[in-house]
Amino acid sequence: MKFTEFLLPEQIITGISKAGFDICTPIQEQALPICLSGKDVAGQAQTGTGKTAAFLIAVFSRLLASKENIDDKKVNQPRALILAPTRELVIQIEKDGQLLGSDCGFNIQAIYGGVDYMKQKNALKDGADIVIGTPGRLIDYLKQKVYSLKNIEILVIDEADRMFDMGFIPDLRYILRRLPPFDKRQNLMFSATLNQRVMELSYEFMNMPQKVSITPEKMTAERVQQRLYHVSNKEKFPLLLGLLRRGGMLRSMIFVNTKREAERLQDRLNANGFGCRLISGDVEQRKRMNIIEQFKRGELPILIATDVASRGLHIDAVSDVINYDLPQDAEDYVHRIGRTARAGAEGNAISFADEDGAFNIEAIEEYIKHKIPVAWAEDELFVHDYITPKHRKAEAASAGDANGKRNNKKVDKNRQLRSSDSLAAKKRHLPKRKKLNQVPEGNIKSELD
Repeated sequence: MKFTEFLLPEQIITGISKAGFDICTPIQEQALPICLSGKDVAGQAQTGTGKTAAFLIAVFSRLLASKENIDDKKVNQPRALILAPTRELVIQIEKDGQLLGSDCGFNIQAIYGGVDYMKQKNALKDGADIVIGTPGRLIDYLKQKVYSLKNIEILVIDEADRMFDMGFIPDLRYILRRLPPFDKRQNLMFSATLNQRVMELSYEFMNMPQKVSITPEKMTAERVQQRLYHVSNKEKFPLLLGLLRRGGMLRSMIFVNTKREAERLQDRLNANGFGCRLISGDVEQRKRMNIIEQFKRGELPILIATDVASRGLHIDAVSDVINYDLPQDAEDYVHRIGRTARAGAEGNAISFADEDGAFNIEAIEEYIKHKIPVAWAEDELFVHDYITPKHRKAEAASAGDANGKRNNKKVDKNRQLRSSDSLAAKKRHLPKRKKLNQVPEGNIKSELD
């Protein structure tokens, strides 16, 4: 089905054309008619199948068709609110929204933590038609009464299952209580997974939502070629290096479970000639955005990430996703490998199962409803002549010792200076004693007393 068959406003058709879209994906084909009719929708589909475009088109159509006199509304009262769990996903939705809605004339504002606190605050004060944000920063501005949610016409919650996992439910309820009544607005919820917990939330704040579920036989994208290597923890890096040296991995994302392992892997790959950078939850937001943009432009061949990047990032031509650590959550496996083979492209997903990760295989395969094909690495594929950089802690410790010695010398010197200065000061404040030979003979006794 083509987008033109929906009789969308011309401004939206123009934006769809600019984005290069023509034929609807299954989730778009089934969800859009319900969304455009004004009903609430809870949509489920695989990652990378066009859920973002589906709800953005619905939002633009709703606002364009609204007959309310928006001139009577205050400047700081947005008309649409889109909630997402991560900063990266907020940024991606805003980017897609700016493209799809380029001719609609709406002011779209992204609100998320880590950057531009006053800039975002002033943007809300000046007025935004559509606000896309993470719950934390949005609540911060709400409590300051920077903006109001009293005139929201349409609400979208993206990746609702992730909201549960990240503990956003109290924040969600705080925001939802400040919206118009659920029957006075349209509510849309989209995610790759809609479990029972998510549906309970939908029934709580939505108005009799219609569930649209696109569930193929496999949870993972069809064009992802999956492989699983059983290796020990010590063999993981030699095998990774061998796969990289073999070539063909033009743009690769490597997922690990912890920031510490990500830093260690980054140091080892850089030391062995493979340029890479990492993003994790505590990397400063502006730095994270710069790293992602480098990766998107092809200036950075390898991106190492924790699960902060497993959702929301749409990067064209990611050839390979490597699970250096198998995720502990089966759903994260689906989202990780969904970074490749997006929008009908092809890609590879390689996973390493070490002594610890092997315990996660059963849950993952049960969730994705199929076995991950096992591959056996030849001995020639393992690299043993690699460079091992000095451990970060060892470097920090040696630097600390050197700094400590220098600082101790400074301290000792300062102590000497302070003690000499103190002695001099004491001498300056002591009363001067007269010499005995300067005292007249008649006053010798009184002076001595």
